[in-house]
Amino acid sequence: MRFLSTKSHGVMDYLMGIVLIAAPWLLGFAEGGAETWVPVAIGVAMLGLSMLTNYEMGIIKTVPMPLHLTIDLMSGLLLAASPWLFGFADRVYLPHLILGIAEIGASLITQKTPAFSNDRDRATSTGRAAI
Repeated sequence: MRFLSTKSHGVMDYLMGIVLIAAPWLLGFAEGGAETWVPVAIGVAMLGLSMLTNYEMGIIKTVPMPLHLTIDLMSGLLLAASPWLFGFADRVYLPHLILGIAEIGASLITQKTPAFSNDRDRATSTGRAAI
């Protein structure tokens, strides 16, 4: 069941992107290897994708919401599995696993169609001029 609105998902995207970028330093695992750069790269990609997604929180609105959710699912799987894929699970794994599972969960419970708040947003998302 998809009950999370696309607007709420958008807010969470921006917050999660910032958390992922800052996590290695905030949580003390910034050692300069994959344990550091996997979450940073996913966080940067998440912020970029959020800006390009056709939902309430998007700026350019070119990426369809279903594609956004698929990318979220894949990046969540990568983040959750990264400690074992890249061999740093003996040093740190819990932040990657927890944030990855959260990303997977958000991708599975978010609605696939944005409910735009006004006609201007709706017109912008479809490429028509606002009246």
